Amino acid sequence: MSNLLDSLTTELRRGTLTLAVLSQLQTKQYGYSLVQLLEQSGISIEQSTLYPLLRRLEKQELVESLWDTTESRPRKYYVLTDFGIEIYEKLKTEWLVNSKQLYDLLKGE
Repeated sequence: MSNLLDSLTTELRRGTLTLAVLSQLQTKQYGYSLVQLLEQSGISIEQSTLYPLLRRLEKQELVESLWDTTESRPRKYYVLTDFGIEIYEKLKTEWLVNSKQLYDLLKGE
């Protein structure tokens, strides 16, 4: 039962992590700052999950990356593209509608 629950929980979290990451990239963030922002909101994400997700979002042209080399340690920043902002807004609306419907459904148990 534990393996099944773990698998279903991972599946449930996958989409929510994408939306959570997109929500924080309206301003440019580097990986560690993104992890911190998410953790402040109670959402934990491992770097081994975050970086592949950021690369996928970049391939989908939702996010763009840029290097900042002005400090002693170069950092790669990520930010939503215009297309990413459009998709994020639509996903957010979809999420809010779906979560309200699910909440109402579960509340009626």
